[in-house]
Amino acid sequence: MSESTLRAEIISIGDEMTSGARLDTNSQWLSRRLGELGIEVEFHSTVGDTLQHNIDVFRIAAGRADIVVATGGLGPTRDDLTRQALAAAANEPLEFRQSALDHIESLFSKRNREMPERNKIQAMFPVSSDEVFNPQGTAPGIDVVLTENDNRCRVFALPGVPAEMMRMFDDTVAPRIMAMAGGQANHIEHFVMKFFGTGESDMEQRLGDMIERDRTPRVGITVSAATISLRITAIDRSKDACLAQIESTRQEILSRVGDLHYGDGEDYEQFHAVDSELQQRGESVVTVEFGYAAQLADWFATLGPTPSHRGGMTFAELSDLASFLGVTPDAALEQLRHQSSADWLLAVDQYPSLEGSNEAPLPAADVELIVLSPTGERFSTTSRIGGHPSIIQPRIAKAALAWFRHLLRENTDTVSATDKAAR
Repeated sequence: MSESTLRAEIISIGDEMTSGARLDTNSQWLSRRLGELGIEVEFHSTVGDTLQHNIDVFRIAAGRADIVVATGGLGPTRDDLTRQALAAAANEPLEFRQSALDHIESLFSKRNREMPERNKIQAMFPVSSDEVFNPQGTAPGIDVVLTENDNRCRVFALPGVPAEMMRMFDDTVAPRIMAMAGGQANHIEHFVMKFFGTGESDMEQRLGDMIERDRTPRVGITVSAATISLRITAIDRSKDACLAQIESTRQEILSRVGDLHYGDGEDYEQFHAVDSELQQRGESVVTVEFGYAAQLADWFATLGPTPSHRGGMTFAELSDLASFLGVTPDAALEQLRHQSSADWLLAVDQYPSLEGSNEAPLPAADVELIVLSPTGERFSTTSRIGGHPSIIQPRIAKAALAWFRHLLRENTDTVSATDKAAR
């Protein structure tokens, strides 16, 4: 069977999904991952916690897909029915696996807790199935083959906890899927590059054939709150071969859109890049935000104690900051930079109110971004920024960080020792 012929279905299990009480982010993540492996996802199904309905959905999926990845229903409670449904769909009983129970008991022991009797159900598997090891939780996954309407389908059932599901998919399921494709190239490595400063369509145009579906290694593109992530997925016979593919592709990407690149890593954001740059320079920044958000202060706070950030403040208007410091509005920003002993000041003026937005996109409006340098020089730029209420404030803050990073590159000289002492 060639990789290109594999068809997949994703099943999300749980009343919380069918009721709309919880957003199904697992299916979205799995669709992207399977696509990166060259697997065509043709169906998404969602089913509640009813045994017969679970049996039905597995049998339907097994009749039309080569691969099924299901999430949810592997816990110890009475409404967790995935293992029973799979056994019924396979027309075989459940059997006890001591290895699985040993791992579950060890997790409870490490947490100084006694394992409830009910958790033993998590060590039960359809007779013909293999275990998918769960290094982070008590719910092992199930790997079983179902045959329906003369179609042979491999089902991977994983827990619904996103962190556990993602680790199990990357560590175990993805290599098994690659082995199904019939080749020897079954080592997989991922690498994420982060970008800001353009839209998705422009990024796609600049990347050109690099994001073609049949490219090796594959480059996937996703956008979240104006940040663009490029995920390079390399599949080869060894880790070193994968890393060589990734590095070559990374350099080619940088040759095309390197001006927009700010760092690498799934969770790496612009405030991480600013923190790193300032620490390398031995400098610091204080942030002040006007209007109806404190996005920069919130982001920098997640870094914990760091010498690069001397604090963040928020006020309704510049005049409020001036009153707080007891100076004129013209002197307020420089006074704040001086009192905080920061080398740089970054200000956003101002974030719009989201009250009464009713999910409708906010029209573009002028936002002034202000930077004071270590020498007291003032830089100012105005951007017109609009968008959906859920992303407009992060978008404004990201624009401020991108412009600040640009100014840092333009002003490469560090603060002199004399200037630092004067502060």
